[in-house]
Amino acid sequence: MISKISITEKARELGFEDTGFTTEEPFESQRKLLRSMDEEYQWISKMGLDLAGGTDPKTILPEARSIIVLMEAYFRESFPASMEAHFGRCYLDDDRVTKDGLAVRIKAFRKYLRDNGIDSKVPFNLPHRLSAARAGMGTFGKNCLFYSNNVALGGSWVLPIAVVVDRKFEPDEPTLEVECPDWCKNACIAACPTGALKGPRKIDPRKCISFLTYFGEGLTPMELREPMGLWVYGCDRCQNVCPRNSAWLAQKLPPNKRVVAMTEDFDLLRLLHMNGEYFEKRIWPHMFYMSPTDLWRWKMNVARAMGNSLNPEYIPHLIRAFRENNDERVTSMCAWALGRIGGAEAGAALKDFLNENEGQVRGEILQALEMNGQAM
Repeated sequence: MISKISITEKARELGFEDTGFTTEEPFESQRKLLRSMDEEYQWISKMGLDLAGGTDPKTILPEARSIIVLMEAYFRESFPASMEAHFGRCYLDDDRVTKDGLAVRIKAFRKYLRDNGIDSKVPFNLPHRLSAARAGMGTFGKNCLFYSNNVALGGSWVLPIAVVVDRKFEPDEPTLEVECPDWCKNACIAACPTGALKGPRKIDPRKCISFLTYFGEGLTPMELREPMGLWVYGCDRCQNVCPRNSAWLAQKLPPNKRVVAMTEDFDLLRLLHMNGEYFEKRIWPHMFYMSPTDLWRWKMNVARAMGNSLNPEYIPHLIRAFRENNDERVTSMCAWALGRIGGAEAGAALKDFLNENEGQVRGEILQALEMNGQAM
């Protein structure tokens, strides 16, 4: 019978930097949290994701006896600044579609367990961060993220992977505390531009920039556009300002060649003008939360980011995108971005558009002209 030590050694051999063990007991605290935040998480239910079911490991594997948690630093190499400015780091080298990186190592770990008579499941809906804390692998931050004891120099740039198994192992001592330093003064909460962080370990996911970029419904509300800044897909704001993450961010890391190679594909101009074929071949394999039917959302997000860049070089491209798109969510955001950047060229284009549009788009154009100091 394999031991905890043997499993930990195998996990490290496969590149996982830390391993913990916890029981198969239901996650009652998570179940209560989900019940108390039913309104905030209704969108998940609409997507068909059963988070409540994931609070009991035995619904995932009826013979569950323990949970093994593997810890993965989701970046050990540097990314181009142009990518980090617009995309959350956890998505920049994500192989959940291509299955040629982390997925291969998880598969190898499960094979090792199977070869030793242990059945396993790696569920998407088990509380992964809480599993890691219950396995004594780290603590929480006020930003609701998990901070590893032994990976990423104590930072939150980690991905806990919970593996439910049908073999009993002695559980590790839980560490469920928040361990942010007193002198931090709630940097993450203060830095959240949209007010998603309502207090220590309290979040309204519907206001999180990450949620808004890939799951937000319809045209982004006016009051959120400027606060969302340059983010196109995901957000790292609360992690970037966190003092517990500064050591990992200060490292001189080698460049991630895979991400460097795809940087040109993710240029904002290409994203603004991309068609369905380009999206499916170049973008979706890496960032897949939005389907080809959501191409409008990508373009809307890009137009907003361009507007918040205040870069007049984007003006001709926003004008072109306004003319080429039929989706009012895209054209509305292009108009807003032109007004945000401002200037004579943007103002002249907005006046031309005014005569050709009505309804919501016309309203957006009028507001954009007002931003540009050219109220009609």
